[in-house]
Amino acid sequence: MTEEIIIAGFGGQGVLSMGQILCYSAVMEDKEVSWMPSYGPEMRGGTANCIVIISDEKISSPILTKFDTVIVLNQPSLDKFENAVKPGGLLIYESSAIINPPTRTDIEILPIDAANEAVKLKNTKIMNMIVLGAFLKKKPIISFESAMKGLKKVLPERYHNLIPLNQEALEKGMELAEKPVAV
Repeated sequence: MTEEIIIAGFGGQGVLSMGQILCYSAVMEDKEVSWMPSYGPEMRGGTANCIVIISDEKISSPILTKFDTVIVLNQPSLDKFENAVKPGGLLIYESSAIINPPTRTDIEILPIDAANEAVKLKNTKIMNMIVLGAFLKKKPIISFESAMKGLKKVLPERYHNLIPLNQEALEKGMELAEKPVAV
């Protein structure tokens, strides 16, 4: 099993954290991982993405142009990476941030209204965890338990009081992946 993923959005949306959680979780399951972040000098508000590769075998290169899964949290990222999904691959996008939805017919497309669900959970900063939960439901490449352990490694200790809320967000994302919104 090898899963090649790119996660993209604005800086401050938790794009890099999502990738780190996946990687820490996979390491705990004795998988090979690669995490390659890319972000502009602006950090918050600028664009950010990370390439994550999780595999049962050695990873030859972290440099990719096509992905099994593309996860995007904003329109510029969708515009840039929609065509980077391999045919038959998966595109997950945060639907409230998208004006022009994806048009490809050779991939699976999963819109997730994570921003509005995060508002319902009373913390907009967990939007990324809702999207991550949707991804893990569609492609359970790591266990939920490992994802929670990975979250504890990535989340600074001063925010560990938010772990139950993040767990709720992951569970909400998994639920939303079962019944996606109509676009």
